[in-house]
Amino acid sequence: MEKWFVSAKKADFNGWAREFGISPVLARIIRNRDVTEEEDVRKFLEGTLEDCHSPWLLHGMEEAVNLILERVAAGDAIRVIGDYDVDGICSSYLLTRGLSLLGARADTAIPHRIHDGYGLNVHLIEEAAKDGIRLILTCDNGIAAYEQIELAGKLGMQVVVTDHHEVPFVMEQGVRKEILPPAAAIIDPKQQECAYPQPNICGAVVAYKLVQALYERVRQNEDFREEAAGRKSFSGNAAEGKDFREDASSRKSFSEKEDERKDFLEEALEFAALATVCDVMELQGENRILVREGLRRLAKSRNPGLKALIEVSGIDPVRISAYHLGFVIGPCLNATGRLDTAHRALELLQSHSRAEALRAAEELKELNDSRKNMTNQGAEQALAYVKEHHLDQDSVMVVYLPELHESLAGIIAGRVRESCHHPVFVLTLSEEGVKGSGRSIEAYHMYEHLTLIKQCFAKFGGHKMAAGLTLAKLFDTPEEDVENFRELLNRTAGLAAEDFIPRIHIDMAMPLDYPDMALAKELEKLEPFGAGNPRPLFAHKNLHFVRGSLMGAKQNFARYRVRTEQGRERELVFFGELEKFHEFLEEKFGPSSVRNLYAGSGDYCISITYQLGINVYQGRENLQFILQNYC
Repeated sequence: MEKWFVSAKKADFNGWAREFGISPVLARIIRNRDVTEEEDVRKFLEGTLEDCHSPWLLHGMEEAVNLILERVAAGDAIRVIGDYDVDGICSSYLLTRGLSLLGARADTAIPHRIHDGYGLNVHLIEEAAKDGIRLILTCDNGIAAYEQIELAGKLGMQVVVTDHHEVPFVMEQGVRKEILPPAAAIIDPKQQECAYPQPNICGAVVAYKLVQALYERVRQNEDFREEAAGRKSFSGNAAEGKDFREDASSRKSFSEKEDERKDFLEEALEFAALATVCDVMELQGENRILVREGLRRLAKSRNPGLKALIEVSGIDPVRISAYHLGFVIGPCLNATGRLDTAHRALELLQSHSRAEALRAAEELKELNDSRKNMTNQGAEQALAYVKEHHLDQDSVMVVYLPELHESLAGIIAGRVRESCHHPVFVLTLSEEGVKGSGRSIEAYHMYEHLTLIKQCFAKFGGHKMAAGLTLAKLFDTPEEDVENFRELLNRTAGLAAEDFIPRIHIDMAMPLDYPDMALAKELEKLEPFGAGNPRPLFAHKNLHFVRGSLMGAKQNFARYRVRTEQGRERELVFFGELEKFHEFLEEKFGPSSVRNLYAGSGDYCISITYQLGINVYQGRENLQFILQNYC
């Protein structure tokens, strides 16, 4: 069951249409994305990098830049510690490469998902101290690592935190009090003191902003220029050893290095775009601009690794989209951190030759293919568990699959969430105990609800729509810990029955008689699509389904001939769950309806939602109507 809502937000649509040379239809869709002012409409349609926010608006940026440049000037060893997902890998690459172009002695450590777990841990801190590191720079983690950062200080190291996750907090007399780690500097737009205009940016964008600020300060600092002339640099991974060495870049003039840094900031946009999409940040405001600019550069990528991954994935670089980032490129990078080590993905991005990059890209693609098969099997097990344990009676579903590969918990939680529309946690049994990941629905702030029962966890973190956790061992068996977690979650959930009903937000009612190729092409101005800026959704009431045909090697897609009330015939394609659609037909129109429809003798009146697109085949463009929902 779904609830359909047609947006009814008000604005001067005709005025916007005249001002920006668009149709009132496009103006209405833009308004539905919560854009209200003309200047914001301009940025939505025409925004450039000049419309992005200054990195200096991020709280802690001044302190971080000063400290990092002091350490670089002193020749101290710096270690970047990232994370094993796309955002963490991209952040690690940006900071390590960005520092190396300043002549820094910088290397990278990325935690192993199974042996280390998420983010900073005692092992990583102690290893850094043993290796003579003076400054640790975190990316996409660190905001919740109070004890680990405290230990770093005791071992004589300073830490700069760059993160974007929620800041841990406690409630004291009804007031939210942040628990910030004892770092030398903290850059996280979720801090209460941070007034950055767009706090929902990913870790790689925070890293990108830091590199921007560093380069801007260096351009202004003549003393740093003089010291840079003879400084030695290092770039590598902590896992490969600490071979600090002089390279060719350290012998270049400052102006040559300045050109390299300008080029790198262009390349960095590719990674900011990739991480923003893969971390499911809302594609509005600055995020939208960064993704659009990054996609333009990815069409002619400056990075050999990304270029190779695009090639082996069979993507036409000219037509690369946010979809390809989120569902093709990103999963290949993620697969390394799930099934092996994320250092393999980092090595791909650091490739120097096409041959080296293609070899690494092929390996990542093969690893991701293996991950897909494991995910499909795990998702089937999880949905069977939901049914067997009657979890539809719970507000928050807790699925415990002790044999599941722990790296797949988050993906499978997302699959169950999509199917059941409940907040979902998928837990498995690891070396540390019971671990898992959760995926949420709009009505449930996952991180805040975990904070309410933080006594259950050895560690946890996340944000509104996703979280990761390790359960504390409070009982004699893992099963008892899981059941205690499930009970406390549901006791504090505060969800109502209507929260579990998917809400379908329709941009406008538009009969299939109206759209044409001109409108379909105009809708392309709304790209990139993604979270916060979905593909426009239209509705047609009482559409007559006349005949159908199955498509695909597995016959799991369909094409339908439909007729409007005005007598015009159109063709719909459906890529959704065909079995469910067939069940709907038989329930509404009788057991012979499916057979009749595919035999060409149907006439079934159905209301639908659809998306409008352009299908390109053998160089020819055709208008395409894509069925989404039905009732």
